[in-house]
Amino acid sequence: MRHGCDTVIVSRNQQRLNEAAEKLRTATGRRCLALVGDVRQPQTLISAVEEALRTFSRIDILINNAAGNFLCPASSLSFNAFKTVHEIDSMGTFNASKIVYEHYFRDHGGVIINISATLDYKGQVLQVHAGSAKAAIDAMTRHLAVEWGPSKVRVISLAPGPIVGTEGMRRLGGQVAEAAGLYNMIPLQRPGNKTEIAHGALFLASPLAAYVTGTTLVMDGGSWMTSPNYLQASLDVWSSQKKANQ
Repeated sequence: MRHGCDTVIVSRNQQRLNEAAEKLRTATGRRCLALVGDVRQPQTLISAVEEALRTFSRIDILINNAAGNFLCPASSLSFNAFKTVHEIDSMGTFNASKIVYEHYFRDHGGVIINISATLDYKGQVLQVHAGSAKAAIDAMTRHLAVEWGPSKVRVISLAPGPIVGTEGMRRLGGQVAEAAGLYNMIPLQRPGNKTEIAHGALFLASPLAAYVTGTTLVMDGGSWMTSPNYLQASLDVWSSQKKANQ
């Protein structure tokens, strides 16, 4: 929005959407349409896309960033929990991409940015649900880039690493990692911040990346290559979170 875009934000809670949209409008002076939708329910996304086109007449960029994640050992993960994460992450990404493609991108081109992760690169502990869902998204990125390229649609994944001030850091043991000095093991010696990820998305969506498609931009300071995969420490975090929620 700071770079000239009007936007549509879609989520399940209208009150939270309205609050976020007002903050965005105030900060940027651009328009922001807040629409209720659930990526697991294609009809709600169809309605949102149709309303977006009635309001703005065009869609240039789709950001797929709906996700669900939590720490859990595979042996303790319920069948429904595994299914739900995949419905939100991988199926949600497909649902939104297909709907926007059919309603606008097929005839006009566009950019799809899928927010991914590096969890599956080394088999991150306590993350079989989210890691396998994100791996599916990266594969989907390649498939769709090949099929939709002739329609001038670029499809790219962006995989952040540990990013301070996010819900993911709170849920996935970020404070414990910081206290244990694990950020020093990242090649760049620190976690990332939200502005850096925003700049990465801006690059991918802009003409500067006009010849980039079907790939994943990893923005993690190199952490997936060097960060330890401590099973017991992760189990301790999971156990403490489980007790706190009881």
